[in-house]
Amino acid sequence: MQQEADTPARGEKENAFVDCGWGRLIFANTFRDTATLVSTLRSEQDGQRDIAFYVDEPQMVLAGAPQSLFLDPSLCYRLDLSDHAPLSTDGLPFHIRPLKDEADAQGASNVYAARGMIPLPSSFNGSDGPVTLLVAEDNNSGEILGAVMGVDHVEAFGNATGGASLWSLAVAPSAPHGKVGEYLVRALADRFRALGRAYLDLTVMQDNAEASALYEKLGFVRVPVFSVKCRNRINERLYAGTNPAADLNPYGRIIVEEALRRGIHTEVIDAEGGFFKLTYGGRTVACRESLSEFTSAVAMSICDDKRVTRRIVEAAGVRVPRQIIQADPEAIRAFLKDARKVVVKPARGEQGNGVSVGLSTPEQVQEAIARARTYCADVVVEEFHEGEDLRLVVIDYRVVAAALRRPPRVVGNGRDTIYELIKAQSRRRSAATGGESTIPVDAETEACLAENGHTLDDILPEGAEVMVRKAANLHTGGTIHDVTDQTHPQLIEAAIRAARAIDIPVTGIDLIVKSPTQPDYVFIEANERPGLANHEPQPTAERFIDLLFPLSIPAPKDAARDGLPAEKWSSLK
Repeated sequence: MQQEADTPARGEKENAFVDCGWGRLIFANTFRDTATLVSTLRSEQDGQRDIAFYVDEPQMVLAGAPQSLFLDPSLCYRLDLSDHAPLSTDGLPFHIRPLKDEADAQGASNVYAARGMIPLPSSFNGSDGPVTLLVAEDNNSGEILGAVMGVDHVEAFGNATGGASLWSLAVAPSAPHGKVGEYLVRALADRFRALGRAYLDLTVMQDNAEASALYEKLGFVRVPVFSVKCRNRINERLYAGTNPAADLNPYGRIIVEEALRRGIHTEVIDAEGGFFKLTYGGRTVACRESLSEFTSAVAMSICDDKRVTRRIVEAAGVRVPRQIIQADPEAIRAFLKDARKVVVKPARGEQGNGVSVGLSTPEQVQEAIARARTYCADVVVEEFHEGEDLRLVVIDYRVVAAALRRPPRVVGNGRDTIYELIKAQSRRRSAATGGESTIPVDAETEACLAENGHTLDDILPEGAEVMVRKAANLHTGGTIHDVTDQTHPQLIEAAIRAARAIDIPVTGIDLIVKSPTQPDYVFIEANERPGLANHEPQPTAERFIDLLFPLSIPAPKDAARDGLPAEKWSSLK
């Protein structure tokens, strides 16, 4: 197995590194002395993550700065490109191409942020020089579904062994298609093989069994190559030992990890339920994910009953849908005659359980009421409004994130039944959300398909897309799309007014809107425990910890750190 040399070969550039947007890839094998390598690593910029790759004697490097550096526990894999057979992407519902412009860079950055990775700078150009960024673009929507970065070692430092490497592979959690990551890897390998490169190296976290299995399936083999990184907040989990947040779900973990970064003591009380305590200075706050002691029992009880929530916010001037509480047949028929379509939901409940949307006949409504009553004896029937589901996260009476929540959809491949497509999409959603999001196959799913002329046994043509549930709740397979910077000020004002009426410091306000850029809306409900992990790259966890422990704020807050341009919220304080 061919290895990188520990000193630069004749004709190779010395002390070589390349800027990858997330940090520098430092080729340790081009450094003649350890002191220079250590000095280069320690010059890492704030917010970046430099990697010294091909470190021949890591113990010597670590001895040069033991308090600043650590041995990366990642595993290295290599693909022999001489045996790599190109694979056609014809017929796929997405295509792979090089990054073209700032819009592509932003799309890739959104994918990276959603996966907890460092986003790229807006000026990043990944199509020239030694760094190449490939993106996977949906054929229908044009959405960037994934990205992968490649570095050409020959261009980077004149590598005598003809190597290349792969970095920053990520697929959007909401990607509706399978094998996006696999085809990105194959496309990059094809590109370097066409350039005459001999091999493609990559690193993968030692505990990422899913990624290791993918690479081994594609023909990569383990090689004894070492990397050294700097001790910083981005890398903290790699060198700081056991993470107390490891057993929490994503909604608790994102908060605890932000607290740990600020030196706030964390005690996990019950990981399965998402309960933990945070202590800083003389203050201890108990939380269940984003629900804390700062939310009163009164505010929580208002959110718990959708009928009460509606009355409270309506009195504050927030627009609400028409609603009936009586579920007798006569009242339902009269309401349907006027409203035409309705929504049925339990008066108390969460995660979209028991919610039926867009019902137009008394029989459908009665069946939906029976389903809703399995979750709560009291049921709400309200007017259905066409539009998109907008979730606004309000923390300390400021909107810090806004996102459209879209119902789950599947895309046909000409082979699998809709049932099989749903199961495959559900597995992908579950893997992307730590098991928090799956698509139920139930009466609501069958009703949604029937309305579109389908059954679970139908085989969709290649590329055909169908919505499988009407509700956009994330727990039932919905996807989320950040629109924070596009949200109309009147929608932000409505969310803040609703939060103030309930007197709740942290909440997720759900509106139905024609568009996030337009002022029209109708209030749906308020959630006392919004999932902050759903809104990356917006700084929801940071603002939550700011609320709980203002003395822990690392720097003065400004409009950008609050997640919105100043003109959108300054008049709403």
